[in-house]
Amino acid sequence: MKLKNLISELSIKNNVDKNLLDQTVLGIAENSLLVEPGFLFIAVKGHGRDGHHFIEQAVENGASIIIGELDRIDVPVPYIQVQDSRKAVGRIANKFYHNPSKDKLMIGITGTNGKTTTSYMLKHIFESNGKSCAVIGTIQNIVNGKTIKSTNTTPSSLVAHQLLAASTDDVVIMEVSSHGLVQHRIAGIEFDFCLFTNLHHEHLDYHGTLSNYFQAKALLFQHLKPTGQAIVSTDTVWGLKLADMLKSKGIPTREVGQTIENDSQRVIFNPENSTIELLKEGEAFTVPSSLAGLHNLYNTLLAYATAEASGINKNRIADSLADFKGVAGRLELFKMHNGATVIIDYAHTPDAILHVLTTAKQLGAKKVVHIFGFRGNRDISKRKDMLFVSSDLSDQYILTLDDLNSVSCADMLSELTLLNDSYGNEKGLIVPDRTLAIKLAMEYSQSNDYIVITGKGHETYQQPFQLSTPSDQETVNYILNLLVAAKS
Repeated sequence: MKLKNLISELSIKNNVDKNLLDQTVLGIAENSLLVEPGFLFIAVKGHGRDGHHFIEQAVENGASIIIGELDRIDVPVPYIQVQDSRKAVGRIANKFYHNPSKDKLMIGITGTNGKTTTSYMLKHIFESNGKSCAVIGTIQNIVNGKTIKSTNTTPSSLVAHQLLAASTDDVVIMEVSSHGLVQHRIAGIEFDFCLFTNLHHEHLDYHGTLSNYFQAKALLFQHLKPTGQAIVSTDTVWGLKLADMLKSKGIPTREVGQTIENDSQRVIFNPENSTIELLKEGEAFTVPSSLAGLHNLYNTLLAYATAEASGINKNRIADSLADFKGVAGRLELFKMHNGATVIIDYAHTPDAILHVLTTAKQLGAKKVVHIFGFRGNRDISKRKDMLFVSSDLSDQYILTLDDLNSVSCADMLSELTLLNDSYGNEKGLIVPDRTLAIKLAMEYSQSNDYIVITGKGHETYQQPFQLSTPSDQETVNYILNLLVAAKS
């Protein structure tokens, strides 16, 4: 593609030789290692590394044009200076890949909790009704039925456009994080439906305040197609605020929730039997959920409303939801031979922990043992609230290690001890090794006990533990086998 077409929407700060505009660009890259001869290299300033430091390597690999933010770059190829390289990547990628979101049914989902579960519910609904569906999100990326490893909830805008361009799927569902929105990772992408699940205390180490966090989430709705629609769960203060804000801007907005005002219909959640009763204009309709917990009824309602808005018959949606199998690492249940149950969940916010522990009680837990930890270099302001919730709702909690990142084991153990002494109660103990914490709880469990392990979900461990298992799921299965072998 001609350079002039790729940069037509950019605000360029330096003079560009007119003869350069007709040069053909064979590819684009923001990673110098992926540059090939004839490529355009875009230098992006990241939080861990600055792409400007790799311009020389990009040139050595064959880059014929460089785009960056610095005033002057001494390179033997043409250099174009822009105000914001991240925005430039999205706009250039959208041009290069011929606006790949234009002709697909695009669904973007943001919110603190529930993005992944809602994504996979929708994927199941669409596929059950004859539509091929791609998912770009936290657990993995699935495009054309093939699974691709995911490194971020929302990939860079270049990777996102590459995935969209490769996809021949009818529908694409994207989880869109607040980091991804602020960092312009969906620049150039437009959606038919933008969904909001909820907003709770999270990522304040990055955003500073809940208000800033909310404003970051709200950026998603600037990416609606001209005919697009917002679907917002409004049973929270932040959901109501978002819906009011969107409607004031003339954005078509469907509100969903239990409040009577929503679309002139009444919604009644029944957590006891995992159903939603919809009452509209005197008619009742039952939406089933195959997943336990009030929070999953909210996810189910959001998925139902979106599928219905896309044109799928409500009865077919209900049939699909009834046989949804759930998501790995999201309220994933393991039955023990002694009658106890293990739950693995990704919950890592106070609200998410409250929901999963409450769900365990609703499922009939005689005793709840909660195993969790805190990630290094992440929002420390939510830690005491997480401990408050756990100490209140569990019969016993075990503080253990999560991902340390760059924090030392000794420093994290000091933090766990301080938190436990300051905000815990007599129910708590500290077992640093995560696998041994799980083993201890499972070995001492009795019939109708629920062991709830939160924080990691589907993810693999960053650091080694005593048991050579790579994840909570593998650890639980390994210990289950050990316990069975010990009794045989």
